[in-house]
Amino acid sequence: MERITEIMDLLIPFGIIVASFMLGLIARKFVFSGLDKWAKKTNTQADDIILSELRRPFILWALLLGLFFAVQISGLKEEWLGIAEKFIAVLAIFSVTMFVARLTIRILNMPGGRLRQALPESTLTQSLARIFIYVFGFLMIMNTLGISITPILTAFGLGGLAVALALQDTLSNLFAGFYITLSKQLRIGDFVKLESGEEGYVQDVGWRAARVRRLPNNVVIIPNAKLAQSVITNYYFPEKEMSVLVQVGVHYESDLEMVERVTIEVAKEVMKEVKGAVPSFIPFIRYHTFDDFSINFTVILRAREFVDSYMVKHEFIKRLHKRYAAEGINIPYPINAINLSQEKAQFQIDARAGTKAGRD
Repeated sequence: MERITEIMDLLIPFGIIVASFMLGLIARKFVFSGLDKWAKKTNTQADDIILSELRRPFILWALLLGLFFAVQISGLKEEWLGIAEKFIAVLAIFSVTMFVARLTIRILNMPGGRLRQALPESTLTQSLARIFIYVFGFLMIMNTLGISITPILTAFGLGGLAVALALQDTLSNLFAGFYITLSKQLRIGDFVKLESGEEGYVQDVGWRAARVRRLPNNVVIIPNAKLAQSVITNYYFPEKEMSVLVQVGVHYESDLEMVERVTIEVAKEVMKEVKGAVPSFIPFIRYHTFDDFSINFTVILRAREFVDSYMVKHEFIKRLHKRYAAEGINIPYPINAINLSQEKAQFQIDARAGTKAGRD
């Protein structure tokens, strides 16, 4: 009889654990299928992300819940019961911490989300979010185990002061990167040009440095502190569309009204036909200089973004050159004027000097 009692004492807790696991599987299948149908009807992606992340730890949480009830009826001694409860609590806190960390990162990266607008996507913001969540979870685990967190916080404070003094340059780059990210004047994917001449797409803003991928497909690594102090042209801020300026010069004998009409016709064709141009934009020209050999003017076009300006200029120059040739509009070469009388007098002086030298 005692043998049967001992077996039942083992089977009942084990049965509770197995039952909780099976109930977790069933609940995840039916409950989440209904929640998924509801989430698809909503306009936001936040509920889809939350449900997707809940699927992973749901079975574990059901198993931990069953394990907790199994421990309560297992008849363990009070000392071992307390250890088992703490162990279950630590596992639960750890799994919740991992869940919150993954969920936070996915919500930060959610397109069009409010958090992404407030904290743009970057390695720095994601790493700081993870560290904050993991530290909070670690402190909760310490508190659950009965370990006082006051000495730990004190040690962190003293250690942080020592680290701050030893790693001034690193911390300078860290806070500069955090400022760059929060200011939103330099965002991931923006096309920028540095005052040193490098230009390219911002790939990431990390702990120490930012990465800018240039058009030749190489990467420039720039320390955050230096980047924060640099003069930067952001071709994507406040918007991607940009004016494309092309400098042109025509002969002084040209009919400027005709030149303006022909040039604008070609520019309108380019705006409508070339990929990357802005079809709704009406191009125009502005004369500005009587140069040494030509009357110069600027043609103002429009491109959807910086890299599109190359193709817009390329097609415009080809078509304009062909049209000018057909219309008889002359684009003059640089001209050097020669004063023939002055050159003849100088030649005579040089000749007399040579004759005199020969006689001597």
